[in-house]
Amino acid sequence: MLEMVTAGGWLMLPILLCSIAALGICIERLLTLNPDKISPPHLLARVWTQLKNNEMDSPTLRTLRASSPLGAILAAGLSNAHLGREVMKSSIEEAASHVVHELERYLNTLGTIAAVTPLLGLLGTVVGMIKVFTEIMAEGTGNASVLAGGISEALITTAAGLSVAIPALIMHRYFVGRIDAIVVGLEQETIKLVDALHTDGQEPGAGDSGV
Repeated sequence: MLEMVTAGGWLMLPILLCSIAALGICIERLLTLNPDKISPPHLLARVWTQLKNNEMDSPTLRTLRASSPLGAILAAGLSNAHLGREVMKSSIEEAASHVVHELERYLNTLGTIAAVTPLLGLLGTVVGMIKVFTEIMAEGTGNASVLAGGISEALITTAAGLSVAIPALIMHRYFVGRIDAIVVGLEQETIKLVDALHTDGQEPGAGDSGV
């Protein structure tokens, strides 16, 4: 492995750094984007029970806000529920925007890595071929080992760049899809709470089939 990195030239260093960064981001996002941590099951039902029992005081709201991203959104809405439906929805949307921003953390970096590493590989290809043609101009085509070294450098960097870019792109798309699904779930939970508080006071989800 070390010989391959050395043979690829100095451009292998940024490609390797990109691969380490991409791996770290993927591991961190896999651990962070856990739907059960972001939107804990039965949290809405527990909140509704606390509301019916008049237990939703300031300390409970603070605990709810710190418990999870969904808890933070629900707490923002409940804090302004007495001001009307539209104000409550605006508070929820503002809190949700912050949650979505946190969910998308590092994804731009991962997408940039997926876009840049093939270009680094291509640059390595160009540098390697320049070396080949420089040697041809200086010594002719008689020194096969030098020519082979330049071609090898060109091929190694291209392969390395693609090897990093392809998994990074796949994981970027995967995380975007997972975030979209999580956001839809958050929206459904918050809409249930808003409708329950500002319609007939029915328990959230009680009228939904399959819930």
